[in-house]
Amino acid sequence: MKFFAFFIAALTFFAGAIAVDIQKSVLITYPSETPDHVVEQAKKAIVDAGGVITHEYTLIKGFAAKVAQKVVDTVSALGQEYQVTVEEDEEVHTMGDAHIGI
Repeated sequence: MKFFAFFIAALTFFAGAIAVDIQKSVLITYPSETPDHVVEQAKKAIVDAGGVITHEYTLIKGFAAKVAQKVVDTVSALGQEYQVTVEEDEEVHTMGDAHIGI
């Protein structure tokens, strides 16, 4: 019986540890007048927390990343003064789900 109780406790702990580190893809953009050091600070915070920068944009000031939610909150706070936009990366369709036949 003790083993079963220990096993359940270990599974609960493990599941909680995994849930904390679930990463999601986000797009992080800044107005063009934002200083470069602000963007670099956000990228460093993501990498230091175990996240990954997946793409850096050249036409707009920003980047895409795969990161845990707690780091998204940190990046949002760091860029609040510069009106950072943080949004979940999602698939976009231009014509809905309509299919055009030939």
